Amino acid sequence: MSLNTATAEQLETLPGVGPVLAQHMIDYRAENNGFRSVHELRQVHGIGDRRFAELQPLVRP
Repeated sequence: MSLNTATAEQLETLPGVGPVLAQHMIDYRAENNGFRSVHELRQVHGIGDRRFAELQPLVRP
């Protein structure tokens, strides 16, 4: 799934991502002109090491 084009509803299908975290991801995307790397997920409020490890293989910038 593309972090730069996914809707909130699509992001919520990812493990551990609910409406609040999906909105944080969309806000980060808007404020930073998109994700250039999957590793930027670590900068999103609410994504720690464990959640990042779960999401990393499922998403792309």
